[in-house]
Amino acid sequence: MILKNTLLFGFVFLFSTTVFGQTALKKQVDDNIDRKADEYTRVANSIWHLAELGYHEYKSHQLLIEVLREAGFDIQQGVADIPTAFIGSYGSGSPVIGLLAEYDALPGFSQDTVPYRQTLEGHLSGHACGHDLLGTATVAAAVEIKNLLASGKLKGTIKVFGTPAEEGGSGKVFMTRAGVFQNVDAVLHWHPDDKNFVMHGTSLANISAKFRFRGISSHAAAAPDKGRSALDGVEAFNYMANLMREHVPDFTRIHYVVTNGGAAPNVVPDFAEVYYYVRHPDQTVVQDIFTRLVEAAKGAATGTGTTVNYEIMAGVYSILNNHTLAKTIAANFTKLGGYKMDQHELDFAKQLQETISHTRIPLESTQKVDTVFRAYHLWLVSSDVGDVSWNVPTAGFSTATWVPGTLSHSWQAVASGGMSIGKKGMILAAKLAAHTVIDWLQNPELLKQAKIELHEKRGSDFIYKPLVGDRKPPFDYRKK
Repeated sequence: MILKNTLLFGFVFLFSTTVFGQTALKKQVDDNIDRKADEYTRVANSIWHLAELGYHEYKSHQLLIEVLREAGFDIQQGVADIPTAFIGSYGSGSPVIGLLAEYDALPGFSQDTVPYRQTLEGHLSGHACGHDLLGTATVAAAVEIKNLLASGKLKGTIKVFGTPAEEGGSGKVFMTRAGVFQNVDAVLHWHPDDKNFVMHGTSLANISAKFRFRGISSHAAAAPDKGRSALDGVEAFNYMANLMREHVPDFTRIHYVVTNGGAAPNVVPDFAEVYYYVRHPDQTVVQDIFTRLVEAAKGAATGTGTTVNYEIMAGVYSILNNHTLAKTIAANFTKLGGYKMDQHELDFAKQLQETISHTRIPLESTQKVDTVFRAYHLWLVSSDVGDVSWNVPTAGFSTATWVPGTLSHSWQAVASGGMSIGKKGMILAAKLAAHTVIDWLQNPELLKQAKIELHEKRGSDFIYKPLVGDRKPPFDYRKK
């Protein structure tokens, strides 16, 4: 009985020491992040103003590297032969925890930090998905983990993966294909949003490609019979693709934009191009639909007397979320909670919501956190985090960096993400990421269970085959 009580006391003491020790470390992290909030805000603001497009984030990625290098990280640049990809590493041995940083903007989203539509002079792009906040918060969290490693309060290795061109360029896919994420025990990611929640579910896999039709030019009035319109090929192809929509599985998404339709109405165009996305939760279904799309393009070319070829620009897996890791995020998120807007932010948010036509979410929702794990949740978006998640146990979360009710890929996201609302969500994300990594580094058994879960979900016969095939990164995919 004495031995039993002694063992019980020892367990309770060890558990209490661990819990209180974690609490102290997390309090230290929070204090440091708050103290450096202005510095991180300046970094995020700089990236917000740069608004560099995928694979061309030359200045943006250097800003993040400078913060990491100053903190003592070893930096590897040009990872996977991508000029704007990098890895910042600190520590040694296991566990090895990875954090994902993004920093690319979207074209066509010039917007000032005001609650109404106003473009920003000299800007053609904008951070309509909040990657300026994403990359900065990730780096802020990593710096705090580094400080704990350096002081001996934690053991292991922290790696920041600087991943370019998330917006349709599949930067992480090419990094995954190159083996960059090998020997990493777990990966944490986060994303800006209009609410606070733990990601638990899946997303849409996708393949994107540019279809290029070539015909014969001629005078559209004097000799139309001599010409063969490449634009006719594109239009016939689009019509056939639209007919396909009735005959594809649920949750399929097919969308396109004509990137080149000719130069002048009085010239039969000898070149035209259309840019397609195909999406579905199952990557094998995406491949099947894309094959049908290719056949439709060939048929359109035959019917219009033109020729066609295509170039796959990008392709990503659906996200394979790790429940074991997500539970840790949820526990930390519950303790941290959300944040409260001040009067200036409330006034801004009320005005901005007047520009949003769909149902408005209460502004107080930034103070709430959704940690409910639903049986199945599908995000109707795509991310190259998916490929990482099929190779390494991965989990993530979102914080409210935008006015509640704001849609991603909107000017409202650019506006609210560029002002103090965005920065409050960013600071919250940095704290949550650091808290979660502390738990992961201190719990090898948790990481072991996360790996078991990954293997069970993938199946014993899983072999990773990137949807981009063996093509090189499309560095100029944003050029028309």
